[in-house]
Amino acid sequence: MRGGFDTPTTVVLLVAALVKAALLWLILRAPAPGPLNRRAKALRRLLYLAAAYSLVLWFPIALLPDAVNMAFQLALWTAIDVLYLLVIRWRSRMLRAAAGGMFAVELAGMANVLLDDLDLPELGSGGVFELGLMLSGVAATIITIVGQRRDGRWSRGTQVAGLLSLGVYTQAMPFNVLSGGNMALPIMMDAVGLVSTVWIAATARELPAEDRLADPPAARQRVIRVAVAAVTVLPIIALIQPEQAAHLTYTGRSMGCYDRPSFGDLKPAERDAAFLCRARSRDGGVPPMFPDSVPDQAILAYGRALCRTEDRDEQKAILTRAGSARPAWGVDPWDLVYVCPEIVGATNPELLRSTTETEAANAAYIAEKNAKCRDPWPRTKGVVQGTANYFLFVDGDPGYLVQDPKDAAAQETAEQAMDKVYDDDSNLIGVAGSAVLIGHVEDVSDLCLTVKAFRTAPPQRTAGWDQVSEVPIVSRSGRLTVPYMGEGGEVGAGAPMPNLAIAGKGRYRLRVYVRVDDAGEEQHLVVVFPGASKKRLELKP
Repeated sequence: MRGGFDTPTTVVLLVAALVKAALLWLILRAPAPGPLNRRAKALRRLLYLAAAYSLVLWFPIALLPDAVNMAFQLALWTAIDVLYLLVIRWRSRMLRAAAGGMFAVELAGMANVLLDDLDLPELGSGGVFELGLMLSGVAATIITIVGQRRDGRWSRGTQVAGLLSLGVYTQAMPFNVLSGGNMALPIMMDAVGLVSTVWIAATARELPAEDRLADPPAARQRVIRVAVAAVTVLPIIALIQPEQAAHLTYTGRSMGCYDRPSFGDLKPAERDAAFLCRARSRDGGVPPMFPDSVPDQAILAYGRALCRTEDRDEQKAILTRAGSARPAWGVDPWDLVYVCPEIVGATNPELLRSTTETEAANAAYIAEKNAKCRDPWPRTKGVVQGTANYFLFVDGDPGYLVQDPKDAAAQETAEQAMDKVYDDDSNLIGVAGSAVLIGHVEDVSDLCLTVKAFRTAPPQRTAGWDQVSEVPIVSRSGRLTVPYMGEGGEVGAGAPMPNLAIAGKGRYRLRVYVRVDDAGEEQHLVVVFPGASKKRLELKP
């Protein structure tokens, strides 16, 4: 609504203000008089600190990194839970032990969040795990209220506030979802949310009271023991995931599967999910590795079994048993690395890298390859020149281009030059206007390339070269260059090459020198200079 609040929202704001005022009055009441021992004093101070955090301290602490905020809360509630065990008169070893177990699980959930903030391996993950941690927090609160009841120092109002705080926590999310953009419910929930702070403050305020309740009857004690056991065991049961249930966390169409992060970019708890995405992927219209009917746990078990196979035949047998639609394809190491990094990493350590590590390794590899290439005419300096390793496709790459990349027909001329090389196996060079395709002699995946541009034709110097050819080339835009591989590329020069059209637009001559050394390494020298001739010369065939 524009221009202000509607009438229902205004009424809710007024009611929420009154509720907040009443709850703040309960929180800020003076502590009850009476002596406190050292532990009780420490507990009272920490509880008031927790109440202060809930009211005001959360804002300045929230300005700090998330890990600092969570570490503060973990330390605070660890101390409070320990003092609860020592200060509350539980009057039952079983109840105290149950409280300690639930406190430990609750703190483990907070520690899990802290580990996530610090990008460290987490204690666990997944919806079932998170549900178990949430139930443990509810159970810890219930057991604490039972302890307060049996202790006798806390009033019924304090115990009711504790129970109401459970209702606030469990209903906050549904209310926010059902609000549908209406401000009324969120406003009221924000006000009622102070109930938990009321319970914390009341627990601190009533510590000195010495009145005690009489022991409950034996029958009631048995009921309490059963209830405590149930509250203790149920969250733990929730943490146990079924082995055979068809728990399908990810399918090939899940939104979380569209990204394909590197192994090193994932936290340990995220790696199983990455494998499940690949196991159910239908990218390119191919059938998935495993059918959707196979549950997550079974797929992960199959994946670890595939890691231990010796060959494709063993993989085929496992995939066939799992009902795969493509058992003969096997599984590749870059998929299995997510479920058995210790096995795959032993033979393929590069698969364990993060994206940053991969980029650094690629850059180092390219720099190393470039450094091995030398200028074959070191004493003859061109107006512009460059030397680098040129990376080719491993299979079927005819060679590299020298072309005018800004020519409107660049793509067409490149294809024409390529066709001329393919049509004549003996033809090393294909020429088509503003593009020249230069093939390679040996079956290599890369070669050393030096380019030089001169204002006039340099000496031919054919000695020491296996082949020397000279062809015409045109620059329609004033540019002639060799493609640069660039970041993330697979084909091209390992370093940017200069513009060889030093005289601007017009006709040029392009001379190519090719030789192969005793080690099978191929070396090319490309010389460009202005020239109007359209002849093709074989200076050293």
